[in-house]
Amino acid sequence: MRENRLRRIWEAGGTVLNGWLQLNSPYAAEIMAHQGWDSLTIDMQHGPVDYRDTLAMLPAISTTETVPLARVPWNEPGIVMQMLDAGCYGIICPMVNSREEAQAFVGACRYPPLGYRSYGPNRARLYAGPDYPERANETVVTMAMIETAAALENLDGILSVPGLDAIYVGPADLSQSLGLIPPAGLAHPTILDALRRILEAADRHGIVPGIHTGSVEEAQAMQELGFRFCTILSDAGLLGRVAAQVVAGFKEGAEGVESSGGPY
Repeated sequence: MRENRLRRIWEAGGTVLNGWLQLNSPYAAEIMAHQGWDSLTIDMQHGPVDYRDTLAMLPAISTTETVPLARVPWNEPGIVMQMLDAGCYGIICPMVNSREEAQAFVGACRYPPLGYRSYGPNRARLYAGPDYPERANETVVTMAMIETAAALENLDGILSVPGLDAIYVGPADLSQSLGLIPPAGLAHPTILDALRRILEAADRHGIVPGIHTGSVEEAQAMQELGFRFCTILSDAGLLGRVAAQVVAGFKEGAEGVESSGGPY
């Protein structure tokens, strides 16, 4: 079976650099996959991407060694199982606020006796190999999003669920839940205090901590703080940011952003 490189990186003590796909475009997904990200997450919660889109985007990612992940729209077992059957090697689940919700999420990702995932690994067997059913439970990564005040209060319950591999902080929703106007920024004292609480709990339970960031510098700061799965912006965000720099550079008479030499 094809290995899940995320597990190898974490076992070696490294940090996963994750890209984020909001554009419902196989071509954009393929371009992103060829840039060297360790993993790419297809975002089905916010943006235009639906299940049909993912079926075209996943083979585009598979032209590289980049690990395909998905953030599902909600903690609903049907879409979790569909995305795993389609070949995702990990699922990020939003708004996990209690131990019971974490158990429901993890159970949907694991075949019996470890969970209640229904059998039907259609594209997953093409991507992973014929022995996928026997080894999926030890390969697929489960990541619960910690992004509310309720989740902060229930950290130990959530992180002690057997089979949960990692957590993923959503800074915008966390800011909103803590009474701040999102995004408050990861350096805000209230957010920073929450992040330290999350990291301490993750360390206690042997769970990998992950987070969404808005720049290379922010991601590096979060890595130094202790996060081992860092996302930087998204394909849509990167497109908009670089396009704005090019336009501003031209209008100001500067050279703007140098081309990478690629067809885009």
